[in-house]
Amino acid sequence: MPTPRTALIVDDERDIRELLVLTLGRMGLRVDTAADVASARQQLAANKYDLCFTDMRLPDGSGQDLIELIATRYPDTPVAMITAHGNVDAAVDALKAGAFDFVSKPVDLQVLRRLVQNALQLSEQRRAQQQTSNNRLQGESAAMNALRATIAKVARSQAPVYISGESGVGKELVARLIHEQGPRSAGPFVPVNCGAIPTELMESEFFGHKKGSFTGAQGDKEGLFQAAHGGTLFLDEVAELPLHMQVKLLRVIQEKSVRAVGANAELPVDVRILSATHKNLAALVEDGRFRHDLFYRINVIELVVPPLRERREDIPALAHNVLARLAQELGEPAPKIAPDAVQMLTDYPFPGNVRELENILERALALSDGTVISTDDLRLPTPRAAGTPGTTPSPAGGVGKPVYITGQQPAVPADLPDYIERLERDAIVKALEECRYNKTKAAAKLGITFRALRYKLKKLGID
Repeated sequence: MPTPRTALIVDDERDIRELLVLTLGRMGLRVDTAADVASARQQLAANKYDLCFTDMRLPDGSGQDLIELIATRYPDTPVAMITAHGNVDAAVDALKAGAFDFVSKPVDLQVLRRLVQNALQLSEQRRAQQQTSNNRLQGESAAMNALRATIAKVARSQAPVYISGESGVGKELVARLIHEQGPRSAGPFVPVNCGAIPTELMESEFFGHKKGSFTGAQGDKEGLFQAAHGGTLFLDEVAELPLHMQVKLLRVIQEKSVRAVGANAELPVDVRILSATHKNLAALVEDGRFRHDLFYRINVIELVVPPLRERREDIPALAHNVLARLAQELGEPAPKIAPDAVQMLTDYPFPGNVRELENILERALALSDGTVISTDDLRLPTPRAAGTPGTTPSPAGGVGKPVYITGQQPAVPADLPDYIERLERDAIVKALEECRYNKTKAAAKLGITFRALRYKLKKLGID
C-alpha cells in the first residue's frame, strides 16, 4: 500500500482548519494542523510534508516568516499562502518569499482542489529531480551502459515504452529518465501504481468525474490522464489492471481522448504512455488475463532492466554511494565497508535487487557500532548447506544452487511493514518512558546502539 501524501495546515481559525482537513482528507491526504508559528515549526521539524498551507496572520508571527523558513529549510515542501480576499500585496510578497501559490478567503473548494493537485505534482517533480540526481542509473557495467544508450534513443520518440524487469531494479527511475531526456520534460510526469487503486474507483481516478456523477462525488475531479496532459503517464504494475479497465485504457490510447465519469463529452489528452510490471506480461496474454491488443499498444518498444546479480561488478560502487547518501541524511560522515563485507555483497544474489541493497545498507548503518560496516552488520540471509532442506535439486539429481532463506517465521498480519513499525514504535516509546527519556539508557535497555536509536527516532517520527 503506498504511503499517503501529507499536508500541514497552519491557521488560527478553527473553521478554516476543519474545512481544509475535510477537503484534503477526501483527496486522500493525511493532514496535520497547527494554530500558530511555534506549533508549525515543531510539526515541520518532526515530519516531512508534501504540501503546506499557512494563514497570513498568526497569533505569534506571520505566515510570511513561515514561508521563508520552509523555503530555506524544507525546499522540497511546496507552501501556499491563505490570504484575505483582495489582499494582492500579501499574495505577491508570499510568492516572492517562495510560496508556489495562494488561496483567498472565503476558500473556493474547486480552486483549492486544483491548487492541491498542482502542489502535489510540484512536490513529485522536486522529489524526482532529487532522486535522479542522487540516484541516476549508477554503474559502469556493460549492461548499464547499454541500458543508458537505449534510454537516450527511446526518449526522443513518442512511442509507448514497456519497461520490464524484476521487482526493485529501478523501473520507475528508468521511466523518469525517459521523460526527462525527451521533448516532454517540461510537462508533468505522473506515476500511478495500478495495483494500489481500488477497482471501483479506477475509472474515476484515471479519467476524472463530474460533480454528482455518483455518491460522494461532491465536486468535479481531474483524472490522471488530464493531470499528465502534455507530459508522461507512467503505469506501474500495469498487469494488475482488471480486464474492463484494459478495454477503456485501450480506447483512450487509440482515440487520445477521455470522458470523465458523468460527463457528456470527451476531452482530448496529449499523453505519452510508459508502463512497467515485474510479471511476464506475454504469459498473461497467453493465459487470457491481459488483452493482446492492449499489450501490442503499450509494447511498441520493450526495455529490459537487468537484475543486480547480472551486473555484480556495479555492486561495490552502488554500496558506497548508498551509504554516502544515507549518512548525509543522518548528518554523519559516511562509513567505510570492510573488504570482506564488499565481497559478501558481491556474492549475494539479491532477489530484491537495488531496493534490497538499499534496505540492507540502511539497516547496517543503523546497527553498526563503528565507522566500518562489517559482515556482521550486513546480516545477510545465509544459504543452507549442500544436501539440506532449502537447496534446489539439480537436473542430474544432485544438489543445485543454495536457496537464501531467513528461517521459518510465524504468521503475521498482511500489512507486515506497518505491523513491524508499530511494534518498534511501542517498544521505543516504552523504553524512553521507563528511562525518563534518557536516550543513552533507553538504547542500552533496548540492546541497540545510541546511533541506531537516533536513527529509529528519526525514521518513526518520535520526538
